[in-house]
Amino acid sequence: MENTLLEIKNLTTRFYTEDGVVRAVNGVSYSMQQGDILGVVGESGCGKSVHALSLMRLIPYPPGKIEAGEVWFNGRDLLKVNASEIRNIRGGSIAMVFQDPMTSLNPVHTVGFQINEAIIQHLGMDKKQATERTIELLTLVGIPDARSRINDYPHQFSGGMRQRAMIAMGLSCEPQLLIADEPTTALDVTIQAQIVDLVRRLQEELGMAVMWITHDLGVVAELAHKINVMYAGYIVERGDVLDIYKQPRHPYTIGLLGSLPRLDEAPGTRLVSIPGLPPDQTRLPLGCSFAPRCNYVNEQCLQELPELEATEKGNHMVACWRWEYVAGIQSL
Repeated sequence: MENTLLEIKNLTTRFYTEDGVVRAVNGVSYSMQQGDILGVVGESGCGKSVHALSLMRLIPYPPGKIEAGEVWFNGRDLLKVNASEIRNIRGGSIAMVFQDPMTSLNPVHTVGFQINEAIIQHLGMDKKQATERTIELLTLVGIPDARSRINDYPHQFSGGMRQRAMIAMGLSCEPQLLIADEPTTALDVTIQAQIVDLVRRLQEELGMAVMWITHDLGVVAELAHKINVMYAGYIVERGDVLDIYKQPRHPYTIGLLGSLPRLDEAPGTRLVSIPGLPPDQTRLPLGCSFAPRCNYVNEQCLQELPELEATEKGNHMVACWRWEYVAGIQSL
């Protein structure tokens, strides 16, 4: 497709530990178009962050290793470009905002210095030009009196302001793709809402694609165009946000959505919980990884691993042998 910005094919990442081989990402494939906002959701440990770090080639080796796959971005496979090229792509064409801004920002350098550094490296500006650009960016993301704050250190910023500074750093080189890895997890709900509104506004103004990694389905409903639901290193459901929220087809997605409080439910309605625990990813089962926790399981689920297939809506994909029963299209 002409507008395809990112295409991932069979991405597979492993971690080799004393307890065994952790199968963190298992043959993930999907694409993003220019200007897309993709939400990647799932429980902790499902492979959301590891798959994003893999496509940026930030997996520490050892113990981690990208075992297989292709990551096509602007016509180049990022898993095959040399170290110098991938450094230029990181922070330039693809930027990443991490979960905890206090540990992502260097405490011994000023916020302005850290943003300047990225601008000088990727855009070739001199220090004066980079400083003016930094002030523009900090103003753009809502830092008050940005000119006087560029010489402040991270500990002098609040949590919300540090995250805004991280977003400013990510936007400094006008990336085509911004990856936000749980950027609002450490913030209170008021600041979360401000950050989501900020990213949405910046995405509309700049036209960049955004990958928003989170376990918060409420945020995704408000922000994303499309969703990847991940479980045990696999994508188990993928589609447009409205389709998945209105008509989920995978039992895991139904469980996730059922655990969300809703304003349109009757008082006293109990939240749904998913029984059991996620699988040990050093010992994934033979069949569907969700089978031990699923209410729809049968013998095929225990023996054969389902692959993503189209539902009755072609752009809505699900990896479940019994999705038609789950959806009520066929009777049990």
